[in-house]
Amino acid sequence: MRKLLAYPLTITYLLVFSMCLLFFHPIQWFCFNVLGYQPHKKSVDLLQLCLVRCLHVLGTRITWDNPHVLPTNKPLVVVSNHQSMYDISPIMWYMRKHHIKFVSKKELGKGIPSVSYNLRHGGSVLIDRKNPRQSLSAIMTFGEYIENTNRAAVIFPEGTRSKDGHPKPFKTRGLEILVKKVPSGLMVPVTVNNSWKMLRYGKFPMGIGNHIKFTVHKPLEIATFTDKKALIAQVEQTIIDAIDIN
Repeated sequence: MRKLLAYPLTITYLLVFSMCLLFFHPIQWFCFNVLGYQPHKKSVDLLQLCLVRCLHVLGTRITWDNPHVLPTNKPLVVVSNHQSMYDISPIMWYMRKHHIKFVSKKELGKGIPSVSYNLRHGGSVLIDRKNPRQSLSAIMTFGEYIENTNRAAVIFPEGTRSKDGHPKPFKTRGLEILVKKVPSGLMVPVTVNNSWKMLRYGKFPMGIGNHIKFTVHKPLEIATFTDKKALIAQVEQTIIDAIDIN
């Protein structure tokens, strides 16, 4: 019965989701090209709120647990496990005051209304995972941008999403570069739970009635760690320890 109900709800969700992307695309273009960075960011923030609200069509609940005060005058390196595309909008919305930017694969930089435009023009970095030289160079430049602007970089070191919630080993090279290029920043571990259940049946129908949980762990001063690999290992373990596979 649950899966049967998922079919009409998924169709409704896909319609409202697509409408949001199409509606905000020209708004983003106008804000970026005519009004500048801040209005463009506001339009992206509003888009993320709408995308989060769209999930309610599927009976999805979202809990954001952050007991920590994160400064807005310091750069952040946000490190998270990755379970689905539905990890992204909540992070962007709930951390919007930190000007969230992503390390993303280049394939997402074209073909998706609103999403691709923001990735190309909003300050995120697109990397070619088949070209390590391009990827590492792009992340270096991106790290310098985050350091100089006191914004927040989000990276999913697993490299690809976990389809069943079980974490994949971190690929640490890109994260090591970010740590090096953002020496004054805070590293913020985030654990995502239950996002993978949105695709428990595959792409269609989608999972319904899920409770996606985000846990923001204690931020760590990058500068206080002389052994950056130890810092990354600690962050990875912190994230993994809070993953709940049910």
